[in-house]
Amino acid sequence: MATVIAIANQKGGVGKTTTAVNLAAALAYLRRRLLLIDLDPQGNATMGCGIDKYGLAQTTCDLLLNDVPFAECLQRVTEPAPGFDLLPANADLTAAEVGLLELPERERRLSRLLSNVVAAYELVIIDCPPSLNMLTLNALVAAHAVLIPIQCEYYALEGLSALLETIEQVRESRNPGLYIAGILRTMYDPRNNLANQVSTQLVAHFKDQVYHTIIPRNVRVAEAPSHGQSVLTYDPQSRGALAYLALASEVLRRHDKRCQAA
Repeated sequence: MATVIAIANQKGGVGKTTTAVNLAAALAYLRRRLLLIDLDPQGNATMGCGIDKYGLAQTTCDLLLNDVPFAECLQRVTEPAPGFDLLPANADLTAAEVGLLELPERERRLSRLLSNVVAAYELVIIDCPPSLNMLTLNALVAAHAVLIPIQCEYYALEGLSALLETIEQVRESRNPGLYIAGILRTMYDPRNNLANQVSTQLVAHFKDQVYHTIIPRNVRVAEAPSHGQSVLTYDPQSRGALAYLALASEVLRRHDKRCQAA
């Protein structure tokens, strides 16, 4: 059965979608059977995978609200080989935020639907919207783990506290097995004194929960989405691509270690 990882942070601009797309690509490059779910109405993960969000016949919204089968909603992302499956999204997903409120067990909708397909994958990554709404709640209830991207700045620490409180509430009330897969430092510039201070604070407070891998501020990572590509396809030798490959390896090591301990 697949391990489901929600990539979440209610603060925007921390590299959440960038991490979702590039981690998915890196895991696919490492030959893991993977599903990426775009749960953000902005559809940026969909576009970042080279899929036109405006030309979609079926999306995550149709799956959540209309019980359209998974297979009819999936798109195949072929690069980097061997590729991975994508459950795409666009602005229609905004309707799901409202529509879910009228459904029974509304916060467990995604979890129930995922139970039918998780056996086909080793890992499922969910790109959450940058807010703590019903879509994010569905992701946290469906997930086994949460990966938290964070930019090393003061306000990011403040937002992290709110997210950790939400995760704890979900764990207590709806998903007792939910755990933090790791905290990922993104867009990191070692020349920035504040970034270094915040990074040190994170490691001091959260210790092993902080990934050793750091995603650097890298122009190739920033450019790749405009070409509808992951950085691994756009510039596989760039610092950003190598960092996401290192992150994928670290995610897998942690995942395998946890599975062995279970």
